[in-house]
Amino acid sequence: MRIGTPLSPSATKVMMLGSGELGKEVVIELQRFGVEVIAVDRYADAPAHQVAHRAYVIDMTDGAALRTLVELERPHLVVPEIEAIATDMLAEIERDSLAEIIPTARATQLTMNREGIRCLAAEDLLLPTSPYAFASSADELRAEIEGRIGFPCFVKPVMSSSGKGQSLVYSADDIDAAWDAALSGGRVEQTRVIVEGKIEFDYEITLLTVRAKGPGGEIETHFCAPIGHLQKNGDYVESWQPQAMSPVALRRAQEVAAKVTDSLGGRGIFGVELFVKGDDVWFSEVSPRPHDTGLVTLATQRLSEFALHARAILGLPVDVALREAGASAVIYGGMEKKAIAFESVDHALEVTGADIRLFGKPESFQKRRMGVAVACGPDVDIARQRAREAAGRVVPVKG
Repeated sequence: MRIGTPLSPSATKVMMLGSGELGKEVVIELQRFGVEVIAVDRYADAPAHQVAHRAYVIDMTDGAALRTLVELERPHLVVPEIEAIATDMLAEIERDSLAEIIPTARATQLTMNREGIRCLAAEDLLLPTSPYAFASSADELRAEIEGRIGFPCFVKPVMSSSGKGQSLVYSADDIDAAWDAALSGGRVEQTRVIVEGKIEFDYEITLLTVRAKGPGGEIETHFCAPIGHLQKNGDYVESWQPQAMSPVALRRAQEVAAKVTDSLGGRGIFGVELFVKGDDVWFSEVSPRPHDTGLVTLATQRLSEFALHARAILGLPVDVALREAGASAVIYGGMEKKAIAFESVDHALEVTGADIRLFGKPESFQKRRMGVAVACGPDVDIARQRAREAAGRVVPVKG
């Protein structure tokens, strides 16, 4: 891999589509290698905007606007970081050799839509999943739940992230509200939802799976230690690494992750979400990019998930070694206000083994993730205690 000098004719250029906190960390890692980075998002001053060489604000679901920007900047790599992107245009950009799409245009098309990836996993790859159906109206949703899926079940937009628009439905009385929540919580305006039967699992994990070039140029698959996580209303609140698993369950999890990521192809990191009960493993979802639960790797691995993604997409060697046990805990905004501030960060950093990342988002919402505490420890339980303690000491206040 030949890497040039940023802001010069020899520059290696990467365009990030989506510039949130995960994209920010990837941009930082890319810049360590002297990569010129262009950060794009739907709003100004997004976290990755603040650390990139150049920043743009566009509607990334507008295919014409997206292509115009790619033709203007001529990046070598285009790296999607969110779901709300005109994936058909990414396929055109790839077809016309304007840029390489990470991991591939097909992978972004399949994974940005729960319908595409669920059908691939369950129907093409024959992987175990929860019972599921799709619906395009409230009446169709009711028929699928009452006729096939049953209660309790989850209703989600086919395009969303971080639990947005997700509802747990216990009875027929909850269906209309779940339909409305899914339509309002999706990344794009789309009258289509997925309903999933509830699996009684022991725990759920994110298995970070890295596809990177080996010494001979061939693609090799690497697995990070499994990450356990706690969710509330579909949104990650805490994560820890490693999650204890039986050897059989770990092997099956890696087999499922390998099948999914091999089918998607390309290079980079994939966050494969799985349900586990005893030795049984079910596929849930996959993101072809760093995963929010993987923020814990800032404390646990020699190379964080962001460093691994940067290396893999550039064609550089990777190392998924676990350094020590660790955990992460979310810091919420707690208010609806622009330009908030944070007090007691010094107090949070007094917690043994803890560190704080404040994302720099320009606007806070009650349940918007504005930062994260990460902590290491001699074991997962102590690391979780430290991460929760550090996160709890950070106090969001009006700016």
